[in-house]
Amino acid sequence: MLSVSTSTPVSSVALGAPVPRQPLLLATVCLAALTINLDTTIVNVALPSLATELDADTRELLWIVDGYNLAFAALVLAMGSVSDRFGRRPSLLVGLAGFGLASGAAALVDSSAALIALRFVMGVCAALIFPTTLSIIANAFTERRERAAALGVWGAAVGLGVALGPVTGGWLLEHFTWHAVFWALLPVAALAIAMTLAFVPESRDPDVPPLDRAGLVVSVAALGLLTWTIIEAPEHGWASATTLAGFAVAAALVVVFVVLERRVAHPMLDVTLFADRRFSAAAGAVTVVFFALFGFIFLITQYFQFARDYSPLGTGLRILPVATCIAIASVVGGLLAPRLGTRTVVVTGLALLGTSFLWISTLELDASYAQVIVPQMVLMGLGLGLVSTPATESILQVLPPARAGVGSAVNDATRELGGTLGVAVVGSLFSSLYADRLAELLDGRLDPATLAEAEDSVGVTAAIAAGSPAVADALGDAFMVGLSAACVVIGVLCLAAALAGLVALPGRVRAPQGRPDPAPGSGSGGVESGELVG
Repeated sequence: MLSVSTSTPVSSVALGAPVPRQPLLLATVCLAALTINLDTTIVNVALPSLATELDADTRELLWIVDGYNLAFAALVLAMGSVSDRFGRRPSLLVGLAGFGLASGAAALVDSSAALIALRFVMGVCAALIFPTTLSIIANAFTERRERAAALGVWGAAVGLGVALGPVTGGWLLEHFTWHAVFWALLPVAALAIAMTLAFVPESRDPDVPPLDRAGLVVSVAALGLLTWTIIEAPEHGWASATTLAGFAVAAALVVVFVVLERRVAHPMLDVTLFADRRFSAAAGAVTVVFFALFGFIFLITQYFQFARDYSPLGTGLRILPVATCIAIASVVGGLLAPRLGTRTVVVTGLALLGTSFLWISTLELDASYAQVIVPQMVLMGLGLGLVSTPATESILQVLPPARAGVGSAVNDATRELGGTLGVAVVGSLFSSLYADRLAELLDGRLDPATLAEAEDSVGVTAAIAAGSPAVADALGDAFMVGLSAACVVIGVLCLAAALAGLVALPGRVRAPQGRPDPAPGSGSGGVESGELVG
């Protein structure tokens, strides 16, 4: 249980000192985390309206969604270091203010180009907010069990933000225009600012070294190029010269970053941290689960809307089982990890997640929602929640609270890159298999130009299917072929990660009698004495 302090609020506290009004502080950072993660998916259901009212083509719609993710993923690592240096409270305030203003401006634009630009701005602000929320928690909750419980609540807020985006967007579109999707974020950001001013004390590293500018620039370039290449790969082709060159240059920049960080006196990121299995294995687990979550949201929203003909609101409501189970399992996972060990909880979560996707790969087009789809989503949500919080806590265990911003930024970067890769890989695989199967089924039934348009867009096929039962049958068949193959890929990846976790993740650490749980960053990066094997 989180302890409640009745101390008088102060504007600045020393690291490790009792933090006033901890539950209110936790509520504040969770609100900020929920808001920026809600924005990750809320725009998806508004894309048809944006295409019509802003005359946006498919490529522009892609960037309206992924411009946010690109800026978020490219800058989140650097922003964690910035918040450590200049203070978490002012960083959170600046990020929230910029995010709210950009959201309000986005509701006023009348062109797709302007909206794309503002989505990049929102992504920059989100990159400043997200690692700051996690590092505030790490500094406010220094006892391990308290911190694990707080991280569980934070993980629930993050999961709810991502999973409830389609629900919120669907409801807003049911009653208002697409502008409401962006207007809705403005008052939430304003409330988070007010709560930050009232409940969040200042914390920073009192001995922070000079900012590693070279590392910052190279890390932004490497993550930005990698994310851009992943996003653009379906357009150019995974084997195209553009894609291969992008991956090659991004890899070269990563090498340059590692060399720089090993040579400078005060690196932005101590790359030797990845030799610690708690850090690297946990970061890998986070990447895999968000690959799975974002890939799932991409597939299931299209399945419900195009294959089952549900409304945007109906689609969002049908994703609620995932959101609910992520929230529950995030809290439970945070409580179980100190008792059962990170390995046990995370490996169990990955196994449940992989099993759920292999089960979803057998889904029939007209499967019962209540009897088949809901149990599948419950299993998936429980698996994802069990992984997210313990893996995040394992990452933070490696670093002292003063450097929590960098550790949380690595955690956040893996989430965003995993999600971006999930959409890109799953989308590319689904699109290619869907197009091949549709061409096979409709060859000779549609003229070549119409068939080509249908292969490029499920939405076009759905419009044609409204007046043609044959096309409707082909749409359902082709969609399920792509869905099944994509879910098999995700499921196998999750099970492979579970096997890797059995080897790499630490078991339960039992502190010697009479001593408190080890603080983050204490001891070596290896397995601590008292570990229970198995």
